[in-house]
Amino acid sequence: MCRGRGQGYVGQGLALSDLMAALYFDEMRRTPAGDLHDRLILSTGHSAIALYAALGELGEFSDLELATYGMDGSRIEESPLAGLPGFLVTGGSLGQGLSQAVGFALADRLKGSNARTFCLISDGELQEGQVWEAAMSAGHYGLGSLVVLIDDNGMQADGDTAQVMTVQPIAGKFTAFGFRAENVDANDLSALRDALVRTREHSDRPHALVCRTIPGKGAPTLEAYTKVHYVRAADEVWQRALNEIR
Repeated sequence: MCRGRGQGYVGQGLALSDLMAALYFDEMRRTPAGDLHDRLILSTGHSAIALYAALGELGEFSDLELATYGMDGSRIEESPLAGLPGFLVTGGSLGQGLSQAVGFALADRLKGSNARTFCLISDGELQEGQVWEAAMSAGHYGLGSLVVLIDDNGMQADGDTAQVMTVQPIAGKFTAFGFRAENVDANDLSALRDALVRTREHSDRPHALVCRTIPGKGAPTLEAYTKVHYVRAADEVWQRALNEIR
């Protein structure tokens, strides 16, 4: 997808591939008609490349369309708009997704629905005050149907998260806001599946899985890339990375 234009959010796509696989092929339930009963709110819009890939595996997008990622006239934008299949909100402006997820979870409670809401946010987003207002609300209302997935990748556009503005200890902070929180290696599919199962076992409070990920996971060329938040590279770099993954 990134090779077509020679650039894109490939680091996030590879880092989150296990998480998307676990959510869409193991964890999120479907109705008898085949529609999703549970939902994912993608707060980090620029991580959409990982969700595009998962939706492609489900037949929502063709390989031909996925190859137009980020190109003029394509609906497969780097940061997608709400209304595109699989995307319930516009997540390009960071820090707002958890507030929207809290709204969905509260609405489900009022409707008597047992749907679960998963919300993917990033460690850099935790520098936004609105995130913590939403977390306070989730804890106050005891939203056991809400699972917050924090992409703890240690990097953001301006450098290492710890150097820009530290957000650690993430699990401890969410615990203080009334969440059941734990750390998980989100590039270990078995550990990730087990952690998601544990979120089903407690319904009295919201959940926070601090998902440690490695940007560019699976392709050493990209894992070592200095500016892995957004990769621009010559075609031979993309070919080498593809060969490493295969």
